[in-house]
Amino acid sequence: MRIDKYLKVARILKRRVVAKELADAQRLLVNGRAVKASYEVKTDDEIEIIFGHRHLKVKVLDIKEHIKKEDSVTLYAIIDDKKTED
Repeated sequence: MRIDKYLKVARILKRRVVAKELADAQRLLVNGRAVKASYEVKTDDEIEIIFGHRHLKVKVLDIKEHIKKEDSVTLYAIIDDKKTED
């Protein structure tokens, strides 16, 4: 599954367009490398998302095409969630 779709299905981001914009700005990293929105997510990938003053790092636990809202948190584990003061 593409990373932009995965972030939407897992409800980490609300819209795929946001994921594409983050990828285009090189603020979407997988295993430490900047990726495009078309990157194919694999189990155990570590995704880092940089939004302004917030850095969110998650580990992919599972990949599913469709999932209920309340079950979406089973798709990933939060490794780090920090806010920076610039």
